[in-house]
Order: sequence, then structure tokens, then C-alpha cells
Amino acid sequence: MDLDLARRLSQPNTTKIILCVLDGLGGLARAETLRSELEQAQLSNLDRLAVKSEVGLTVPVGAGITPGSGPGHLALFGYDPYRFDIGRGVLEATGIDFDLGPDDVAARGNFCTLDARGDISDRRAGRIATEISSQLVQRLKTIEVEGVQLFVEPVRDHRFVLVLRGKDLGDAVTTTDPQRTGLPPLQATAKSKESQRTAAIVNEFVARAHELLKDQPQANGLTLRGFAKYPALPQFPDTWGLRAAALAVYPMYRGLAKIAGMTPLACPGGMPEQLQVIRDRWDDFDYFFVHYKKTDAAGEDGDFERKCHALQEFDGHVPDLMALGADVLMIAGDHSTPALMAAHSWHPVPFLLHSKYIREGNTQHFNEQECLNGSLGIFPAVDVMPLAMAHAMRLQKYGA
Repeated sequence: MDLDLARRLSQPNTTKIILCVLDGLGGLARAETLRSELEQAQLSNLDRLAVKSEVGLTVPVGAGITPGSGPGHLALFGYDPYRFDIGRGVLEATGIDFDLGPDDVAARGNFCTLDARGDISDRRAGRIATEISSQLVQRLKTIEVEGVQLFVEPVRDHRFVLVLRGKDLGDAVTTTDPQRTGLPPLQATAKSKESQRTAAIVNEFVARAHELLKDQPQANGLTLRGFAKYPALPQFPDTWGLRAAALAVYPMYRGLAKIAGMTPLACPGGMPEQLQVIRDRWDDFDYFFVHYKKTDAAGEDGDFERKCHALQEFDGHVPDLMALGADVLMIAGDHSTPALMAAHSWHPVPFLLHSKYIREGNTQHFNEQECLNGSLGIFPAVDVMPLAMAHAMRLQKYGA
């Protein structure tokens, strides 16, 4: 739906909407069992919910396009991911409440492991603990490059943020992450004349950083991606007429919600803490975005069994989620992350919508095959918000 049309059709109501995003939700079947992670896991609560819901498969960006987490979430929030593309660096910086200036260029950093040849053997440095990466960030803070201010801040686990502040800095810079192991970090290159200085600064920073990290057993290298400046994004509350809250533990997703105009609520811990915050703030908001990361982390690590366990862990919280009494409850994913591929993929993502206005079908389970045959079919993820608003009785009739 066009955002201007959404703004015109939105109408006030007292109904509540909850969107639960299981990061990297979709999967693929293993040859030995012919079952995906969702089919293998024991998901009795999600299965019972699916029987009383409408299900389908969402396409985050477009057919055959593998989305990043940013576009995948933006689509679920109702933003056209082709039109609104926010760099990962801005999302991470905003998520840790770094005050970005209008000319700052931010990049998402990953500590990685380099072998004796300088090739990447682990893109996430064994997912080192935040305490360790924070100490390494202190080393990186000592790096100086003439003519620019450098800010390096820890995020979580192996992630950090690099911010460049100075004159004549463009953000059209290529990633230094080859996106797979067995290759060395790439040189940053400028995609525009205005970004040539930025690329040169980035390459100087990376070279000095590798010297400072070479004694480390795991995090002896780094990669940078998602170079970006702060974007102008239509605000979610203004567009949909909703007081919106975000409950996400990882800074990147808090940052995305904040840029969209949602209120990020502190919720250290996991799902029990997130659900308790919703209970405590139930009267303050109309829309709650809840993020669950464990499914994606397991999928990216290629760990099929751990992803099944993450799904089962979430399933255990479904009764408490239902007990909140939302008028519209949606279970979605920002993209698929099959353990078989150990990466994001282009496959459509299972989706479930529960309200008192659904048309019950023959769905018995919540998985890829059942959703393929569901009443919602295969549809663009950008249509999730209009569906939610309609079921929440928050959209006026269009036309005479």
C-alpha cells in the first residue's frame, strides 16, 4: 500500500497488534529426513495456533532476491524495500544510541578470524563474547587518520560500529566482507567520485586495525559493510496512526525501529522479559514489534538441530504470547536462513495471522508446506501491515 494512502485510510481504534519476527524463520528440508527445521521441530503451540489462523508465505523483497535483515524488516513494517534502503551501519549506530550527525558515515563491523594466508576462516570470529570484543574496540579507538574523526563503538558479540566524521565524505563504498570464508577481506572501493576519500580512509583504518589485532587467537581481523548516512524515513506512527513499541535485544533491530519512529523499550534477557515489558506497557501502545534472534543465528551457523531447538524454545512462549490478548497476532520472519545453506536465502517465509476475523482453512501445522497451501498464498511482505490494520479494524473503506 502506498504510504500516503495508508495515512489517509488509517482510523483510530482501541485494538492492539503484535508482530513477532522470528529472524531467519524459513528453512529447507534435509535430504535424509525430507523435513525442514519447522517440520522437524516439535511445535505443538504454533501448530494449534495455525489451525485457528490464516497462513501463507511472504516475499521480503522480490522473487529470487536474498534480503538483508534491514530490508526484510522494513517490508514487514510496510515500507517498500526498493524505495527505502537503510545501510546496516546506520542501523547498528542508532541501535546503540550513537548520535549520528547529518554528514557522518557509519559502517557495521565484524571481527573475524584470519588464517596464516590472511584468508577469512570464520566471518564472526567464533561469535566472541561482547566483553572480549569491547576490549578489542578499545584498541581500535587508538587509530587516527588525518582529516577525519573516527569513532569505534562495541555493539554485541563480534559486532561493532565505525563512524567517520569529517568533510567531503560519501557513503557509496563497497563492503570489505567477501561474504564467505577462504578469501581475504576485500579492499573498500568508491562507487562514486564523492566517496573516494571515504574508501581511502576505510582502507587505512583496516590496515592499521589488522596490525593491532594480529596477536589475537580468534578476532585477528575485521570486515566492514553497510556504509551509510542517516536516512529520511516516513514515520511509522504518522503513517499508520499507531503508538508503536519495539522489543528487541539486538541493537541493529532497535536501531531500525527507532529510525522508523517506534519507541524502543529496554528488555534485557529473552522472550520472558520481552513479554513482561509488553504486559507492563500494554496501555501505552497500540502496536508491539517483538524480535527473536536465535533462529537466525543457528541458521547462519549451519546448525540444523540448534535452529530446531530455537524454534521449540519460542514455541514454549506462545501460550503467554496469546494470553496478552492482542486483537491481531502475527508470526513472521524477515527472511529465510536455512541451516542447509548457512546463510540468508531468497525463499518465501512462513507467515501466520490470528484475529477473530480470519477464514479458517485446513492448516494443521506451521511450516513451509502448510503455509504454501494457506489461504494467504504467496504475497509481498510489504502487504503485512495493511492486513494487520484491516484485521484490527483500523482502515477505512476506500472509495465511495
